[in-house]
Amino acid sequence: MPIPGPRRASAASSAIVKTCGVRGDAVEEIALQVYAEVKRWPATRREELMERPWERGRREGGAVVCHVMRRFTRSFGEREFRLFEDWLDRHVHNWAHTDGVASRLVAACLANDPSLMERVWEWTDSPNRWKRRAAEVSLLQEARRGRHTVFVLRVARKLLPDRDDMVEKGVGWLLKEAYPPRPAEVVAFLLREQNATSRLTLRYAAEKMTPADRRRILG
Repeated sequence: MPIPGPRRASAASSAIVKTCGVRGDAVEEIALQVYAEVKRWPATRREELMERPWERGRREGGAVVCHVMRRFTRSFGEREFRLFEDWLDRHVHNWAHTDGVASRLVAACLANDPSLMERVWEWTDSPNRWKRRAAEVSLLQEARRGRHTVFVLRVARKLLPDRDDMVEKGVGWLLKEAYPPRPAEVVAFLLREQNATSRLTLRYAAEKMTPADRRRILG
């Protein structure tokens, strides 16, 4: 599949994360209370309830959904993947909600059923910047464990020319997490792809590198 030309996003296009002003510890306490209520509910009934916090578009609502749903990750598979993709399409409009859904919920689907990674690959062509970022962020857990490195780098290579700042930061984050278990592969990849890699992506990717590797990449 050919690599697309750069996508560019102005600074003004970065979505603002709207909040209600509720502290993080209070959000977690609310999520615990919701979980205690719904943990024995049928999955379909629980998921219907989880639709409601998305409606106001506030960070805290999405955070509650992600905190609650994280407690059911052992059962996640293709059915839940379709649900989370639907949330990305309909409800997710900022980086906080993208990262919450992708880094924990979609990531659990991939860990349980690696065949779903090919569905994530399709997101790299999405016109929705948040789905492109989700393609990267959903692989963070695999990257940290040094698993599926070929696929991780395949996604990174596809999105390196993307000049949306949220995608640039996402691919840099993915490479940063892939580096500790697979330093030689990540450094070799960045040296090969240096002409397609933005400075922003390089700075993120180099954060966990040894001084010697950082000099090779950033020099």
